[in-house]
Amino acid sequence: MKKVSFLLFLQLLVVSVFAQVKVDHLKTENLTNPIGLDVVQPYFSWQLNSAQRNVMQSAYEIRVATDAAALAKADAWKSGKITSDQSIHVPYNGAALQANKKYYWQVRVWDNKGQASAWSAVASWQMGLLKPSDWKAQWIEPGYTEDNQFAAPLMRKEFSSGKKIKAATAYITAHGLYEAQINGKRVGDAYLTPGWTSYNKRLQYQAYDVTDLLKNGANVLAVTLGDGWYRGNFSFDHRRNIYGKDIALLFQLEIVYTDGTTASIVSDASWKSSTGAIRSNGIYQGEVVDATKEKSGWTLPGYNDNNWSAVKTSNASKEVLVATYNEPIKKQETFTNGKVITTSKGEKVIDFGQNLVGWVQIKARGKSGDTIKVSHAEVLDKNGNFYTENLRGAKAQAVYVLKGNGEEIFEPHFTFFGFRYIKVEGITTELQPQNFTAVALYSAMQQTGSFTSSDTLINQLQHNIEWGLRGNFLDVPTDCPQRDERMGWTGDAQAFFRTATFLRGVNNFFTKWLKDVKADQTKSGSVPHVIPNVLGEEGWAAGGSAGWADVSTIIPWEMYLVYGDKRILENQYSSMKAWVGYMQSQSTNDLWNKGDHFGDWLFYTMADDNDGKAAITNKFLIAQCFYAYSTQLLINAAKELGKADDVATYTALLQRIKTAFINEYTTPNGATMSNTQTSYVLALQFDLFPEALRQQAADRLVNNIKQYGNHLTTGFLGTPYLCHVLSRYGYSDVAYTLLLQKTYPSWLYPVTKGATTIWERWDGIRTNGDFQAITMNSFNHYAYGAIGDWMYRVMVGLDIDKDGIGYKKIRIQPHVGGKFTHASASYETQYGTLSSGWKLENGQLMLHAEVPANTTATIYIPAAAATDVLESGQPLALVKELQVVGKEKEYVVVKVGSGKYAFSTAFKTK
Repeated sequence: MKKVSFLLFLQLLVVSVFAQVKVDHLKTENLTNPIGLDVVQPYFSWQLNSAQRNVMQSAYEIRVATDAAALAKADAWKSGKITSDQSIHVPYNGAALQANKKYYWQVRVWDNKGQASAWSAVASWQMGLLKPSDWKAQWIEPGYTEDNQFAAPLMRKEFSSGKKIKAATAYITAHGLYEAQINGKRVGDAYLTPGWTSYNKRLQYQAYDVTDLLKNGANVLAVTLGDGWYRGNFSFDHRRNIYGKDIALLFQLEIVYTDGTTASIVSDASWKSSTGAIRSNGIYQGEVVDATKEKSGWTLPGYNDNNWSAVKTSNASKEVLVATYNEPIKKQETFTNGKVITTSKGEKVIDFGQNLVGWVQIKARGKSGDTIKVSHAEVLDKNGNFYTENLRGAKAQAVYVLKGNGEEIFEPHFTFFGFRYIKVEGITTELQPQNFTAVALYSAMQQTGSFTSSDTLINQLQHNIEWGLRGNFLDVPTDCPQRDERMGWTGDAQAFFRTATFLRGVNNFFTKWLKDVKADQTKSGSVPHVIPNVLGEEGWAAGGSAGWADVSTIIPWEMYLVYGDKRILENQYSSMKAWVGYMQSQSTNDLWNKGDHFGDWLFYTMADDNDGKAAITNKFLIAQCFYAYSTQLLINAAKELGKADDVATYTALLQRIKTAFINEYTTPNGATMSNTQTSYVLALQFDLFPEALRQQAADRLVNNIKQYGNHLTTGFLGTPYLCHVLSRYGYSDVAYTLLLQKTYPSWLYPVTKGATTIWERWDGIRTNGDFQAITMNSFNHYAYGAIGDWMYRVMVGLDIDKDGIGYKKIRIQPHVGGKFTHASASYETQYGTLSSGWKLENGQLMLHAEVPANTTATIYIPAAAATDVLESGQPLALVKELQVVGKEKEYVVVKVGSGKYAFSTAFKTK
């Protein structure tokens, strides 16, 4: 009897341990163990991990301490048990946080059965420098007279440490770009730091844990500076000194010794300056590295710098300094063993097989003074020759002068290139592909989404969408990475934003960029075309284009929907309101019919329009649509922030805007004046038609598509919403037809031409092999990749529920069709993995779903009746973990909690 009781006890113990919820993925300000924060009330997030179904959090407890070993004392904050299911964006509410101090935290939770988890593993964060007076360092500039070549300055400082070091943090920023070393070892793995912001208003600094780089005795700090966006040739006119003529460094090293004492080593007049191997550098031009001018040993202690110049100190502002939260640019994928090509012109070319952004690391041998030139291109022409005309004024070259001392390794420092191919000059022997490694560079955001299907061309399209993001998310969302542009175009960013949120964790990336949107917004409320604004504040450059400037309302609201952090609305609300105010100021009788607009940029048009098939949408019609949409988003934000007066004011305005649209741009029976796909798509997407006219407008849209032989004709503004509107009004079959269309214009046409990224134009390479206009023909331009959003949220059906925020409430509603036999997607929400997929086999539809803990989901199963559906082989009525809601159109609707589910039902393809 005792033996039986003991076995029962063991069984119950195993079940209890198995069922106990665990807490992991602790983040502070969306980052894992960050250092250098300047927010005084950081937000915490965590995930619940359980193999059980229907697991919810009912309460949590957080403790924060200044010593990891004394967390039980929680000397900074102990929340106590808080009854709440909130597990993301939980604000710190303890003692005032101190600059440069490290904090440790843990959390435990109670599930919906009242069972407590164990305390989580320990997480940490470190505060940065919180106010200008925390900076003891001085801005320093080169002490020598710079020549016209603008060789990269070198700056160094030696110091001695006589005590054992417990911890050390380096805070660094620059006017220009910087790379830092301590005792010959690189500080951090970030590139093109401090990144690109509206420098005169917001300049980021980075914080690094450099404890392991320091040693007792002699140490040296060594920094190389580059021109970058700050003062290098940039913008359309290749201007220098957009933000200033100076190139400068601000460096502060904070050391804590084991005996409790501290020391600060700072940039000041004691530093020395000179030049070295980097003779010139620029975002557009590339870089020239002359190894014969390298100052060997300058990054190590004991180097003789007597001939170096003393630096100059300056009074440059520290008021604009802010901490960095967005992920830095890092080295990512590498491509080796490229295909060596000798073109018909005799050019030596290497094809890496992928259009990417970064640079090529080369290994070379030769005599002192030998010069190797590496040029970059995205495509070869139809004769197979190296093609760079579409780069316009961008030189895009890396030039290396050999020292001549055996094998030498070269790569750039302060530039980047968009390329698939390189042309190599200066190597007379046959090229060895193992000596050339292409390195991709982009902001190191977490990969959050994946998608696959039964169609190989669609899978290649998905690949191209992903690489379009990787190539253009280098600290700011650029339009293109290769020609003399590479700017943060607002229209491209808003069109692609929702797709980007699926592919990568872009919350910190865009939070940072939106602060620059707000900073560069003009006093009138207009939003410049590019952010940071390097085009100026007068005339055309002042912005105000519909669909571009609306980035100021669209992205904040979409960010809130996806990530659930209300602070983005609080921070951007004044900017959102100012933009709507600008549109009001440009309107007459609530009709926005003024200004210079880009319209439906790069829409389909016929060269010979004898048949009237140039799908031109009136630019002011488009403006009125976005006027309504931004006003609606402002209303949404006002509701969330409790601004009742604004809700009333802008609700009345919105009704007048819609009335003005109907009166000006539609016929009494619901036809638009332009009668284009974009005109119907925008009016339907933004609900400008009265309810009674919407379906017939959708019918007109479909008729228009058929008139073009089942091709789209939309540009940057119409394309993102096209398939969404079709599915919303019962035409998913037409959406699938467009998605799978292979001839121009279509998403798959570039794929059939060998594209590995998204093109700027539908026909960047024409059907006869000729190129589109060299003035504007990028082969890495992510805007048309916005179709990904439909593939993930509609085709597979992973979406936020109608009243949900941040994927706390989920909707899984697949749209099966298009001759696909399977499609699936997985997305890392802030609560955990959300996935779904469907498969057709032998007349059966299999639908799988995974719902993360602490969330709920409504699942729509394509079936005639609930009795036709099985879940893990059981009738729905027998599955206690789910609730059958009923029938909605062709779907059986069920509500579930967290867990994995497998549904099956008979299915007839249409």
